[in-house]
Amino acid sequence: MLQALDFTGAILSLGTMTKDHPAELLLAWYDRHARAMPWRVPPADRRVGVLPDPYHVWLSEVMLQQTQVKTVHAYFLDFVARWPNIKAMALAPADDVMRAWAGLGYYSRARNLKKCAEKVWFAHAGKFPQTAADLQALPGIGAYTGAAIAAIAFDEPVAVVDGNVERVMARFWRIEEIMPQGKETVRIAVADILPAGRPGDFAQAMMDLGATICTPRNPACSLCPLRPSCRSAKAGCAQDYPRKLAKAKKPQRKGAAYVLRNAAGAVFLQKRPDEGLLGAMAGVPTTNWTVRADGATGIAHAPITGQWRRGGAVRHVFTHFELELEVWTLDGVESALPDGWWVPVDKLGEEALPSVMKKVIAAAIPAAFSSSRTRGRQ
Repeated sequence: MLQALDFTGAILSLGTMTKDHPAELLLAWYDRHARAMPWRVPPADRRVGVLPDPYHVWLSEVMLQQTQVKTVHAYFLDFVARWPNIKAMALAPADDVMRAWAGLGYYSRARNLKKCAEKVWFAHAGKFPQTAADLQALPGIGAYTGAAIAAIAFDEPVAVVDGNVERVMARFWRIEEIMPQGKETVRIAVADILPAGRPGDFAQAMMDLGATICTPRNPACSLCPLRPSCRSAKAGCAQDYPRKLAKAKKPQRKGAAYVLRNAAGAVFLQKRPDEGLLGAMAGVPTTNWTVRADGATGIAHAPITGQWRRGGAVRHVFTHFELELEVWTLDGVESALPDGWWVPVDKLGEEALPSVMKKVIAAAIPAAFSSSRTRGRQ
């Protein structure tokens, strides 16, 4: 149920698009403090009509889902160097894209990235749709991503709501609804202060404010351009918003992973199924991840028999569960295994290995991913 807040009436009382209007205060702050990012056009250039490359906006927004800006920066530069436009991405081998994505996590994003590029190139003549509604018909683009691309790349006046915007608006209005269930209230609140001009800058300004000033902990309210009208700042309770339920403890899953090495010391890898967790990524053989497989049970599930050595255990946190994997190692493997390939240790960094698999291999081969031995991204 939407909270009974008269956003429009309250905004009118602040001044209708005058210098005291929240949007104008926010944009003035953004003009001075906008973060420099390789996919952005600086505010001064946008004000004279320069818009960013939609390909860059789309690529960055997909990468930024569930991932911090500082991590995305290097990946973005790497991707645009390899695939500088939508045609290059659409025609790229899918395995190459997955390898380049390794380490960013949430690998369904990489699969959808490739599908989306192909859709835009082959079905839309290489041109991205320019509205949030049409963008959402593309693979991997949901409500937030569609709105963000439409606003930032095409200046569509649409409300863009990510976690940062949700936090800023929940504090600004003291929205009591529990998040994320109250996101529709937040969207209405954003729409009611959305300026007629510069919607792309407004969206990015709101995101920057949440990332640098209106932070989850210890918000710097004294530096915030919205402080004069912020209800939670006036009440001294910004830290209490947005309202959220206590996080439920993540379920625990356990299993075993098997690192096989041949006489030359190369490691055996397999490609995981295209669909499902870590889909289309490389990895060592494992058991399923639902029951404990230790001691004799762990060896019993190994892909081949031999003198297996216990190599400790690794832990990894996924979005919906925590995983513990026992690591087993077998050296000097001579028999050929189906559905896989051997990789020298110093080439492992070039494979599409997700973080959990890097942890497993490092537990068996401690120097496997040292900078002196691998050239790929860690």
